[in-house]
Amino acid sequence: MSNYLPDEVVRAILYRLPAKSLIRFRCVSKSWNSLITSSTFIDSHLTQSLSHPSNSNKLIFRHYDITAKVEHYKFIHNDPSFDQYHQNVEFPLASCFRLIGSVNGLFCLIQDEQFILWNPCIRKFITLPRDYDHVLYHSVFGFDARTNDYKVVRIAYSYTPKPLLVEVYFLKEGSWRRKASAAASLLPRISHDIRCRRVAFINGAVHFGVRDCVNTPRLKVCPSVLSFDLSDEVFHMTALPKFRAKTDYDIFGFRGSLAVVYIELVDNKRCCFIWVMKECGVVKSWTKLFTINLSGEFRRVLGFQKNDHIFMQAGLGKNERLCSYDPQSQQLKNLGFYGWQSNACAVYYVENLVLLDKPVLFDKQNGELSN
Repeated sequence: MSNYLPDEVVRAILYRLPAKSLIRFRCVSKSWNSLITSSTFIDSHLTQSLSHPSNSNKLIFRHYDITAKVEHYKFIHNDPSFDQYHQNVEFPLASCFRLIGSVNGLFCLIQDEQFILWNPCIRKFITLPRDYDHVLYHSVFGFDARTNDYKVVRIAYSYTPKPLLVEVYFLKEGSWRRKASAAASLLPRISHDIRCRRVAFINGAVHFGVRDCVNTPRLKVCPSVLSFDLSDEVFHMTALPKFRAKTDYDIFGFRGSLAVVYIELVDNKRCCFIWVMKECGVVKSWTKLFTINLSGEFRRVLGFQKNDHIFMQAGLGKNERLCSYDPQSQQLKNLGFYGWQSNACAVYYVENLVLLDKPVLFDKQNGELSN
């Protein structure tokens, strides 16, 4: 590989370089290209990047421009001042895709039942095969640290008491698998909760909102979080804090814990409540972390900064904007992003080489080609 340095020294140096530099260095030699595009190197480079907090200090903000009918993505440095930001990210697809989730800088998107995995750092995306049924479902994207594999999970529901259908896509295998026994203990008691607008990947498990139908004379329905462990492939059910039956809510990760966010009217004033589960799976550990009095222009929470400030969406129409709210000082900062729509979101981002070792995939059913 080199006439001057041992191979292991070269590898140790390359592990520490930015992903975008490594993309260029593939042309140095065939041996460098072979090394950089190997799955072992890609995994080790990601591990090295995640071990340095400064490498994960970026966020990607996403919104959809209704007028132009175009997705927009922007890089932002996640620091209190927000002095460095406004780097546009080129989106490879012409139409609007719904964001399922993002882990370590890899994005999962969907439109018209077509799943896509996209890595903006290396400007590559692949389409996933459509080996699944077209029924009502939740989709969640996560990472299995035990196997170093990215997984897409589909939980298919029915409005009738039929078994859940659990399907998992394994990126390393490039295929879907059905997990018939995974949800057997929960059948047929749960159903999709349309009030939950956002799902989350936290600590190796995917979490989403469901309606838990408790078998009582009046068939009590309890809003709950259904969690699926990506390594053990088992489900866990956790009841949510009590709030009004018709309230919409979102699920987030906060300091590595499960959080639920919802807005209710209290004395004719809109208030945002943020609860955090202090102990994983322990219902009694739900703790009300913040109560935020909202003015008429505030719409919803988009995410959390590392300093515990809260990304919020404010305004309407062309005046919609992204703000940062400090719950301790109750101060609001306008971040200068305008025209954000209701499906805006903020996710952490790490530059990586994931998908670099994947071939160009062709969807025979729809004639779609990945780059």
